[in-house]
Amino acid sequence: MIVVMTDLDRGATSVEYGLFVAFVAAVIIVAVTALGSSTVGLFEPVRTFFASLGG
Repeated sequence: MIVVMTDLDRGATSVEYGLFVAFVAAVIIVAVTALGSSTVGLFEPVRTFFASLGG
């Protein structure tokens, strides 16, 4: 069986990929926003260490 994609099918596939990328980006933004304030404390010792090296 030979399946031929029309231009309409290709356009629909592009839209689906675009929606998927937008969804993944939204999930990443929500995760970073939710976890952002709680992870700041994890990097505080690193910042303090480098600040003490060169001031």
